[in-house]
Amino acid sequence: MVKEYCPLVAAALYYKKMLGERQMKLKRFATLTLATAATLSLAACGNNGKGDGESSDAGEIVTELKDDTTITFWHAMNGAQEEALTKLTDDFMADNPTIKVELQNQSSYGDLQAKINSTLPSPNDLPTISQAYPGWLWNAAEDEMLVDLKPYIDDETIGWQDQEAIRQPLLDGAKIDGTQYGIPFNKSTEMLFYNADMLNEYDVEVPTTMEELKEASQKIYEESDGKVVGAGFDSLNNYYTIGMENKGVEFGEDLDLESDESKEVINYYFEGIKEGYFRVAGSDQYLSTPFANEQVAMFVGSTAGEGYVAKDAEGKYEYGTAPRPEAINIQQGTDVYMFDSASSEERTAAFLYLKYLSAPDSQLEWAVQTGYMPIVESVLTSDEYKNSDMKVPATSEAATKELFSVPVAENSDSAYNEIRVIMENIFANTDKDLNSLIKDSKPSLENAWNQ
Repeated sequence: MVKEYCPLVAAALYYKKMLGERQMKLKRFATLTLATAATLSLAACGNNGKGDGESSDAGEIVTELKDDTTITFWHAMNGAQEEALTKLTDDFMADNPTIKVELQNQSSYGDLQAKINSTLPSPNDLPTISQAYPGWLWNAAEDEMLVDLKPYIDDETIGWQDQEAIRQPLLDGAKIDGTQYGIPFNKSTEMLFYNADMLNEYDVEVPTTMEELKEASQKIYEESDGKVVGAGFDSLNNYYTIGMENKGVEFGEDLDLESDESKEVINYYFEGIKEGYFRVAGSDQYLSTPFANEQVAMFVGSTAGEGYVAKDAEGKYEYGTAPRPEAINIQQGTDVYMFDSASSEERTAAFLYLKYLSAPDSQLEWAVQTGYMPIVESVLTSDEYKNSDMKVPATSEAATKELFSVPVAENSDSAYNEIRVIMENIFANTDKDLNSLIKDSKPSLENAWNQ
């Protein structure tokens, strides 16, 4: 029998979270008294939000949609990204007239995450699918509130079949505890953006290693009499995690901030900030702002930000892109996840939609219009993509040779965010002893893992 979600179970889910009993399944709480449910002002179970008085049997994969089916998609795409998504969605519905996709913009990632978190206790109010980082949905996966998409991918009728497979590192990044709950969506990585005119002025080659980045930054800073900072990194938690990955240390609960590898990664940026040739974004939020004002010669940021860089540089200077100067790079951006409260028909409709968005033709259109990386190899290496108007595509293949994703575990999302806070604090206090700063930061990271 297919598991049903209802307010009574939602109440149990709330109490389970409060008590920290994350390994217990929802059905163990089905014995909560009706008095408790009434106290919480919860309605009785029954229709699973379908409006017909019967819950849908989602036990088997529906391979043919005979009736009109509507699915909802929560997303946080805006501007050109939302326009591209809307266009692809309209094209999909034109090809699949029995399926209606309702795009529901949640404004921003922060608002989207908050909306998901606040709605999880009431599963019937969840969308069919949603953008999300896997770390957001760890508890939802533990509570069996997500749909395993592997059976759909493998299905002989509606599955992936001859359609080009998604690049494996990206597909693996959409797993939670080894289960394929997500399909990669708006994926990006980090890349080096540089002011080509400025590098020529100071006779500096485009850095290919972290040591070369340091040397180039020092030269630019010194020869400009301190007027131009050499470089910086947009994302501080990415900076630390990528640095550790390149030293063979995976981000996780056992990571030691005081290890030799950790101190070396932190000190590299710390010393550069202290001496003036590196900087952080600070109040600018992104280094593309001081880069646009020619106050920074180079910065490492998301490939998805090229549109802003191109607009700011137009008519002022020539910019260029190059692979991030470390061998291993991060794959970031959200995936799309499907909630278990969807009916069989909604699940199939949503899967067909995700399959359409992942097809090479769709990926080429999406990548060119938005700046996000293609999730299939044929588009990544195609002339159509590489020769588009932007510069990131020409260097994307080299920048994504070896990708990793931040491991998803309980509280990993909170811990990853805490790394950013820790780095911000350390790099804002370069007048203090680094070892002491690192030591004092350990409890906050441990608390993030153990909350």
